[in-house]
Amino acid sequence: MRGNHTPTGNVSALLGVLLLAGTSTVTAAPNTFNTALPVAEGQTLWREQLVLRERSGGGPMNRDVSVQALGSVLGYGVNSKVAVFGMVPYFFDRELEVTTPLGRVERGTDGFGDASLFGRYTLYQNDFTGGTFRVAPLLGVTAPTGDTNDRDELGKLPRPLQAGDGAWDAFGGVVVTYQTLQYQWDAQLLYRENGRHEGFARGDETRFDASLQYRVWPGSLKGGAPGFVYALLESNLIHRERDEMGSGLDPDSGGTQWLLAPGLQYVTRSWILEGTVQLPVAADPRGDAIQYDYILRAGFRHNF
Repeated sequence: MRGNHTPTGNVSALLGVLLLAGTSTVTAAPNTFNTALPVAEGQTLWREQLVLRERSGGGPMNRDVSVQALGSVLGYGVNSKVAVFGMVPYFFDRELEVTTPLGRVERGTDGFGDASLFGRYTLYQNDFTGGTFRVAPLLGVTAPTGDTNDRDELGKLPRPLQAGDGAWDAFGGVVVTYQTLQYQWDAQLLYRENGRHEGFARGDETRFDASLQYRVWPGSLKGGAPGFVYALLESNLIHRERDEMGSGLDPDSGGTQWLLAPGLQYVTRSWILEGTVQLPVAADPRGDAIQYDYILRAGFRHNF
């Protein structure tokens, strides 16, 4: 019985109360998806991520796509159940290398991409000693804010290379979170229906993502630590339908790919530094569709 009154027990109980009460203290969260980001009532969340993404495809065109972007996210806790989020990417470089009869050709663009807004509602929450379990559906829209008419010396860029897709897209799904003082896991099931613009529509997308964040330092909650280090392991299973072009489908688009992402997060009371590398485990492309080679993510998160 005396164990319930040790300093460690007291600190653990205190942290549990803080987490469940929704204070401004930040907690670990997924790095490869934004829908599970924790934000308390009246609190604002800000995330910036530098993303380096490489994709390639087979076939005679031997396509390579390189992306260097900054992803900005703002979230706000409307009340204890409702949170709203806005996201916008800025492309420092979005480049395509392709083999043509004239040789290897490079084409690229930069600028802001399409902005997204979504709302999340906590439908079910079960708080217990030292932890919580939540289920939250979400619904959102992506607006055509990115450029769709960028050109270079060869003419208008291909539609998949443009910073924006020119259409309104809708997405929805559900997020599940299980949180304790030692670890947390989050999972989302998300479906995105992409709109059509000037005869082109990106293939609709279904994805299942999961994230485990496990505290590796300090080993015990005795107080005095300036922050916490979490090891991350995340999984991303993505299925895309073929792109629509004119009255037909692009045979070299779409497919299914599975990626795993190890990473780290350093968590303080109001700031988080984070990074992951997403690596392909398995892929089933349609035709010569391009697939991810790797994705690097590094950035920070701040709650205020």
